[in-house]
Amino acid sequence: MKRILITGALGQIGSELTMRLREIYGADNVIATDIKKSDNLNFESGPFEILDVTDGKRMVEIAKKYNVDTIMHLAALLSATAEAKPLFAWNLNMGGLMNALETAREVNAQFFTPSSIGAFGPTTPKDQTPQDTIMRPTTMYGVNKVAGELLADYYHQRFGVDTRGVRFPGLISYVALPGGGTTDYAVEIYYEAIKNGRYTSYIDKGTYMDMMYMPDALNAIIDLMEADSSKLIHRNAFNVTAMSFAPEDIAASIMKYIPNFKMAYNPDPVRQKIADSWPNSIDATAAKQEWGFKFEYDLDKMTQDMIEKLSQKLQIRKMA
Repeated sequence: MKRILITGALGQIGSELTMRLREIYGADNVIATDIKKSDNLNFESGPFEILDVTDGKRMVEIAKKYNVDTIMHLAALLSATAEAKPLFAWNLNMGGLMNALETAREVNAQFFTPSSIGAFGPTTPKDQTPQDTIMRPTTMYGVNKVAGELLADYYHQRFGVDTRGVRFPGLISYVALPGGGTTDYAVEIYYEAIKNGRYTSYIDKGTYMDMMYMPDALNAIIDLMEADSSKLIHRNAFNVTAMSFAPEDIAASIMKYIPNFKMAYNPDPVRQKIADSWPNSIDATAAKQEWGFKFEYDLDKMTQDMIEKLSQKLQIRKMA
């Protein structure tokens, strides 16, 4: 990768990935785009363009202006929000993806877009979900992700676009807040533990979902994009994961550092139904074999780092 265009650069992944890529590839070589400006990104650190991903003409203009050789398409509406606005989700998620793939084809760019464990459904095997398996999701977000995986495969097979992707689990970060996902509780719980010493989970006890700490997620993207193309059998939507836990597991981990932390449960019907349709744990063997996927953070190591970093962040906010 030499010159990289990122859509959705102000989102949970994009705001951290942009800065990481600028450190590695040079600030001027990473072009951040989003539909509006926000405090999530240091705009002075490199180029930024306003982009609505449903405007395909504008996307091609930006790609040609900066002579990009890589497109990372992150702009999307997440699972819980997509259920509230299914038509908008389809138009944004699928229209934006088509425009990004067409742009990659036109400028001959390597292409990345993330899929999700949301692509699985209630009939998918729940434990150690295989790389290749039944995929019949029951959410608009999941339908978008399965269609997106197929589209990325199609653009590779039909047009020779170097498409690549992973199926991300829930992502946990201390930098940017998540925006309308089912696994958001696993971020919120740390904020509430530090600020108030208690949290009421909208996901019920005993609900296992795969998760990953953001530093591992960023490494996975970069490692996949820099991998030898000839070794990629699946190419799109590799299963990746670092840990699988239920709400009571993350609460127990937090209590090792905040002993008086209290957890309560008040399941949200919409997000609980989505969570129940997803796997308990997924098998990342294909990613390990084809491009050397690995992770560094387990639950306790992540908890220690989250509490340390968030404590610093929240104290700075209070002082300000």
